[in-house]
Amino acid sequence: MSSNNEYKMLKEKRLREIENILQEYLPKQKGRQKIIMEAMGYSLLAGGKRLRPMLMQETCRLFGRNSKALKPFMAAIEMIHTYSLVHDDLPAMDNDDYRRGRKTTHVVYGEDMGILAGDALLNYAFETAFKAFVTEPEDSLLIGRALGVLGKKAGIYGMIGGQVIDVKETGHAVSKEVLDTIYELKTAALIEAAMMIGAILGGASEEEVKIVEKIAGNIGTAFQIQDDILDVTGTKEALGKPLHSDEKNEKTTYVTLLGIQEAKKEVEEKSCEAVRLLKKLPGKNSYLEELFMELIHRDR
Repeated sequence: MSSNNEYKMLKEKRLREIENILQEYLPKQKGRQKIIMEAMGYSLLAGGKRLRPMLMQETCRLFGRNSKALKPFMAAIEMIHTYSLVHDDLPAMDNDDYRRGRKTTHVVYGEDMGILAGDALLNYAFETAFKAFVTEPEDSLLIGRALGVLGKKAGIYGMIGGQVIDVKETGHAVSKEVLDTIYELKTAALIEAAMMIGAILGGASEEEVKIVEKIAGNIGTAFQIQDDILDVTGTKEALGKPLHSDEKNEKTTYVTLLGIQEAKKEVEEKSCEAVRLLKKLPGKNSYLEELFMELIHRDR
């Protein structure tokens, strides 16, 4: 990347591409149940960083192979991420009224439809991912591997597992070991899925996919620690959601456990390790490296 301006322009282009993909794969609002399609669209198209589909796309580019199967997986992983946020905001969980600068799904559509919208996004994510078999039938083995990764990293051995521990441990202090497990599963697992699927569909070897998994694990954990820091130091306007949410919900974070300075040090160490591992891979993607740095050192 020759300049910061060039990076920003390229990122805007990538974001527009992703928004178009999400629009393409959303279900049409029709039938007696169309309110659920409306709620799905409200949740999915509320903006955001689109980090996971972007990381998936850029990792695939890193290995130099263009796969038509990528698009349905990009839509699917953002649907899964969005469903997790919809459920995370529910009264039984974090009970948040704002997300991405506007009212949360359960506030707009009611708690019942909030639950169902999350369920619908999760189910429709896999329905969408299966469309990859139609768009790129000759890649059926790679698509099968990618689906396995998506299912595991989103499920009880990944994101849901992390959410379970997080809910169970809310309200009392936890050790760094438990906190690391929560972050590795709740946040990092879906980022690992995004990058691993990009690598698999990009034609990476099994060893390269393992390296990509380690890179994503570092990025995911650093991303979550930065979230902890921003929950204390950020602004409601920049973040688009209330501050001190962790304190309100009596959650242990890296900030409460180690303090802001040590938390920042952890972010730096994990981001440096991710970049070091990235340089071990055969391809080169300077945009991906800059994206890492921006995500980790973001202020919103």
